[in-house]
Amino acid sequence: MARPPVRKIYAHAKLRRLRAEHGMNQVELARSLGISTSYLNQIEHSQRPLTAPVLLRIAEVLGVDPEFFSEAAEERLATDLRAALGDEAAGVSASAEEAVAVARDHPEVARALVALHHRYRDAAEQVAALASADSPAAALPPAEPHDEVRDFFYAHHNHIGPLDGEAERAARDWGLDSAQGAADVLRRRLADRHRVTVVRASPDRSADARRFDAESGLLFLSPWLTEGQRAFQLATQLALLEYRPLLDALVGAAAMTSAQAAALARIGLANYFAGALLMPYGVFQSAAEELRYDIELLQARFGVGFETVCHRLSTLQRSGRRGVPFSFLRVDRAGNVSKRQSATDFHFSRLGGTCPLWTVYAAFSSPGRVLTQVAEMPDGKRYFWVARTVTRGGAGHRAPRAEFAVALGCELRHAHRLVYAEGIALDDPRAATPIGLGCRICERRDCAQRARPPAGGRLAVDPDRRTYVPYPVEASGG
Repeated sequence: MARPPVRKIYAHAKLRRLRAEHGMNQVELARSLGISTSYLNQIEHSQRPLTAPVLLRIAEVLGVDPEFFSEAAEERLATDLRAALGDEAAGVSASAEEAVAVARDHPEVARALVALHHRYRDAAEQVAALASADSPAAALPPAEPHDEVRDFFYAHHNHIGPLDGEAERAARDWGLDSAQGAADVLRRRLADRHRVTVVRASPDRSADARRFDAESGLLFLSPWLTEGQRAFQLATQLALLEYRPLLDALVGAAAMTSAQAAALARIGLANYFAGALLMPYGVFQSAAEELRYDIELLQARFGVGFETVCHRLSTLQRSGRRGVPFSFLRVDRAGNVSKRQSATDFHFSRLGGTCPLWTVYAAFSSPGRVLTQVAEMPDGKRYFWVARTVTRGGAGHRAPRAEFAVALGCELRHAHRLVYAEGIALDDPRAATPIGLGCRICERRDCAQRARPPAGGRLAVDPDRRTYVPYPVEASGG
């Protein structure tokens, strides 16, 4: 099976900025790298790609990780920039090439524009709420906490090294290597170290998986949790009690803009610790490679759920021992994204929804089945996706349940490492499904699923082709 060609790495403006930060001119840096000044000048102006020996030498001399020159961060930022400029209020649109150029050569300017757009959206929402007598101003938060916390994990490529290290040490010291049998160990530690008693919540008050009463020292767990889910909730509570200083330090460094965002980030980090405790990095990463990322086999080995394994797989980005870089999503039938973490440059816009052609939505038509998809973005980059539905809720005919679809995706060049890619013609362009970043900023003009015009133009329906076709705003007569 032919594999996609390895993408060349260019330094662009990054190397110039890094050299300036170290107070070096081109002659001095070239001498330190053992290359000619003209060669360095060509590298800095993207006329020559970075070779592996030069890249490793730069990392050694300037003290950066080789991943520093990855284009993933610029591509993420470019997507955010296009989404911001594509807002109706901006009244402008930028091509993918223009956005990438700004994000690559002037990242601080791009980040400033994205931040200004976020502030504008927050202000617009507050003004709209103030116009309603039913929405008192005192109840308005300065920003959307969930989005702020997602951005925090997104900026860290969904890998929190300090938590992973502490969880791995704790798992070793406490004799844990999976969720199987872990619940009893964690329950005893909560009792012995923190005087917390774990009790079973009554069935009529089991909507919350976990509820902690600090005054009485009682931890209520839903009676409908599986053994793996019970261990996860116990580990989360242990993180909040035993590792609170570390959680507070990580949240403080993130400089959240509201108490709600800080509290939500703390819970997210505690959940991260719980997953890392039940699936210790070294053991889990080795198992994932051994089993070729078979999610259901990893479920069986570590005693946790499908969604929990998917989430953990998206965090394996420890320097020197990286797993496949995945993006992880969870959506409901209405298209609401309730979880979104990424170790890749794949990034859907928060404006205008996601793409209905994405396999994560097809999963609802085949509940419980693992679906796969080779998806091609408008810029030609291809990804391999795995999706399946998961169900939550209590037992009994009248018990409320929630159904979601979770998806795990990686760049196509990593797909050969996954068991799910067996028998799929990864190198055949006809096997790829064209998808986009959401209709507002998607360049695909002939998509039959398009729900709205792209930013900066309008669409009409061609009755002969029965597809949407673009036409200029000036020609529309309004």
